[in-house]
Amino acid sequence: QVQLVESGGGLVQPGGSLRLSCAASRSILSISLMGWYRQAPGKERELVAAITSVGIKNYAENVKGRFTISGDNAKNTVYLQMNSLKPEDTAVYSCNAVYNGRVYWGKGTLVTVSS
Repeated sequence: QVQLVESGGGLVQPGGSLRLSCAASRSILSISLMGWYRQAPGKERELVAAITSVGIKNYAENVKGRFTISGDNAKNTVYLQMNSLKPEDTAVYSCNAVYNGRVYWGKGTLVTVSS
């Protein structure tokens, strides 16, 4: 099993930055794929960014150049650095992990981009 705990959400002004953290209960090197998803009110959940255990990264088109996903193996943590935030980035951001063929989710953290 894998437990995931997100942190780092909050209220930020347009153009600002936030860094989200996803702490895993086991080594992230043992996890095939970890990703950040988000769900805005009234919308479906969408993939924001993902990273494999060997460091291959993938981003949604609407965050490329603004968001960066990274992992810290020593801390078993995956980060999502979000820059140049826009009001449309407002959502609950959730971390997920694919481990031994199963998908695990954190509870999510709310990001609100507003002036």
